[in-house]
Amino acid sequence: MAAQAGVLLRDLVEHAAKRFEEAGIDSAMVDAELLAGHVLKLTRGGIQSEIIRGAEITDTQADAITQLYARRLNREPLQHITGKAYFRNLELQVGRGVFIPRPETEFVAQLAIDALRAVASEQPIAVDLGTGSGAIALALATEVSNSKIYAVEKSDDAISFTRKNFANCAPENAVLIHGDLADAFGELDGTVSVVASNPPYIPLAAVPRDVEVRLHDPELALYGGEDGMQVMHQVSATAKRLLHSGGTLVVEHADSQSQQVSQLLLADGWRQVRAHKDLTGRDRAVTAIK
Repeated sequence: MAAQAGVLLRDLVEHAAKRFEEAGIDSAMVDAELLAGHVLKLTRGGIQSEIIRGAEITDTQADAITQLYARRLNREPLQHITGKAYFRNLELQVGRGVFIPRPETEFVAQLAIDALRAVASEQPIAVDLGTGSGAIALALATEVSNSKIYAVEKSDDAISFTRKNFANCAPENAVLIHGDLADAFGELDGTVSVVASNPPYIPLAAVPRDVEVRLHDPELALYGGEDGMQVMHQVSATAKRLLHSGGTLVVEHADSQSQQVSQLLLADGWRQVRAHKDLTGRDRAVTAIK
């Protein structure tokens, strides 16, 4: 994909989109426009406007864009290339070693936000177990401003990104620790109103379909033991310890695991166990009451 001098921005973007599509990248044109925008410091809409007016770019700009296109053709995630991921109203720093927040997790965050807003307290407390980039915790902290949010992340690689995101979003009502969710926040036992988690839930024998996930997402954030439920069991136990009576647990799972997760929680003594479908109609989360 060598860039030619004097090439129109339209030609560069459309050629890349065609190559991306041939490589099996679903969001071919979107990615081509966003990567060009990353170099040119324009939004996707800005790139589209420049293309419509027949804009040309410099050789240096074309070469820089072409280098990013080559990385994307090698199935490096768009978010790793740009170093950014968008989640609800947040711009998060991401890269190798931290799980890229998914659009479907925005729905899970909404369940937790709704539960937290419904708490009759001046400062309700919520905990995000295995926060990764900090997506769910920071959504809670910024969208329920009267709350107090606690988050824990185990990964040594991920925590550097999490700390940056907590610093950049600067929520005074959010606390982050580096540690294991199994024994996190003992001082909060019995005082928490909402526990949210998007734990690793892929069984060890399963192979993620997407190349980007398989090659670039951290294994610690993907695999949940032999049946995918190992960390889910721990989330259930920790949430039981943290929540007060009547508190809410919100957990994300694979679209094939709704019944499995529901049965796990019922066996652990949770009440009002309820499955939720995301905006695409797929089973995505289970909520339960202590």
